[in-house]
Amino acid sequence: MLPPLDLQRTIDRTVREEWGRILASLINTVGDFQLAEDCLQDAVVSAISHWQKHGLPDSPAAWLITAARRKAVDRLRRQKNFAARQQEISYLADLGNVPADEFQAEIIPDKRLELIFTCCHPSLEEKTRVALTLRTLGGLTTQEIALAFLDKPEAMAQRLVRAKKKIRLAGIPYRCPGNDVLPERTASVLRVIYLIFNEGYSASAGDRLTRTDLIEEAIRLARIINQLMPEDAETEGLLSLMLLHDSRRFARTGKSGELIPLEDQNRGRWDKAKISEGARILERVLPMQRLGPYQLQAAISAVHAQSPTWHETDWVQIEALYHLLYTIQPSPVVRVNQAVAVSYSRSPEAALSMLSEAASAGVLDGYQPYFAARADILARAGKTNEARKTFITAINLSDNKLEKAFLRDRIARL
Repeated sequence: MLPPLDLQRTIDRTVREEWGRILASLINTVGDFQLAEDCLQDAVVSAISHWQKHGLPDSPAAWLITAARRKAVDRLRRQKNFAARQQEISYLADLGNVPADEFQAEIIPDKRLELIFTCCHPSLEEKTRVALTLRTLGGLTTQEIALAFLDKPEAMAQRLVRAKKKIRLAGIPYRCPGNDVLPERTASVLRVIYLIFNEGYSASAGDRLTRTDLIEEAIRLARIINQLMPEDAETEGLLSLMLLHDSRRFARTGKSGELIPLEDQNRGRWDKAKISEGARILERVLPMQRLGPYQLQAAISAVHAQSPTWHETDWVQIEALYHLLYTIQPSPVVRVNQAVAVSYSRSPEAALSMLSEAASAGVLDGYQPYFAARADILARAGKTNEARKTFITAINLSDNKLEKAFLRDRIARL
C-alpha cells in the first residue's frame, strides 16, 4: 500500500480527474444537479475512508459512481415524493447493486459535453458560468473557486446554489444544443475556458502573477472538449493558444518573484514540449480554412514562441495577424494589441495614433492594459513626462502587487 501522504495525493488526483465524468453521468441519471453533486460528495467521503484502509480499487471511477448511485437511492427514499419516484428509484437501485469491481470506468457513458453546455447556457451570467464549470467539470471546491474570484466562500456557495436552482426551475435542457445554435453555444463554452485561463495566466489581484491551478484546469478542460468535439478548429486553436502562452510560465518571474517582460525573458526556460505541441496543433487546423480568433491568437503566440531572440521577432507578420484578427473580431482590446505590434514593426508614433483612435469612444477608460501599453510606447517615443503620468494611471488601475511593482520600476528607469 502507498504511504499515507502519497495515497492521499493519489486519491485527490483521482477524484479531481474523474469528478466531471462521474457527475455528468449522475446528473443524466437522476436529473438533478444538486442531488447528483451531494451524492457524489458523500461517495468521495466514503471513498477516502475505504481506500485509506483497503487501498485504491482497480477502477476508482467505477467504485465512486456505484457508491454515488447507492447514496442517491437512500436520499430519494427519504423524500416526500418517494412513491411518485418509485420507478426511478428501482432503476437506480439496480445500477447501484452492480459491484464496482464487475465493470470498468470505460462503460460509464461520457456525458461531460452535455454538462459543459448546460453550465455555459446563455441564460446564466458569465461569472456564474465560469464558477459552475469549475465546480462541476473541474471538481474545484467552492473555497478554491471563491479564491479565484476573491469572493467569500459563503457568497460563492450561494451563487452556485442559485445557478443549480435556476437550471432546474427554468428547465434548462441537459443536452447538446441543435446544429442551429451549436456554433454560438460552443463559442460561449470556449470563452468560459479562456476566462479561466486568463485569470490564471495574469491574476487580476493578489501578490502572485499567475494561478497555476487555474491555468492547468483550463488546459485540462480544453483537452476534454477536444476529445468530445474532434475536428472543431477553434477548440483546437484555443488549446494551442493556451499551451503556447503557458510555455513561458517559468520565465515570466525572477528569483524574487518579480515580473519579467517578454523581451527580457530567458528563452531557455520556455517549455519546448508545450511549444512543439501548440505548433503541431496549428499546423493541423490552419489548413482546414475555418479560421477563428483563437487560431489567430495562437498563430501570434507561435511567432513569439519560435523566435530565437526578442530582436529576431517577426513583428511585420505579427502586425498582419492582428490586422486579420481585427477584421474578424473588431474590438478595442484587439486594437491595443495591434498597436503594440505596430510600435515595433513601424514606429511608436504610428502606434500612438492607433491607440488614440481606439480610446476615443471612452470604452478603454478603465482598461489597465491600454494605459500600460500606451505608457511603454510613449517612453519609447521619448515622451517621458506623458509616459510617467500614464504609468501612474496604469498602476492605479491594477490590483496585482507584482504588476504594480514592475510599472513603478519602469517609472524609475525613465
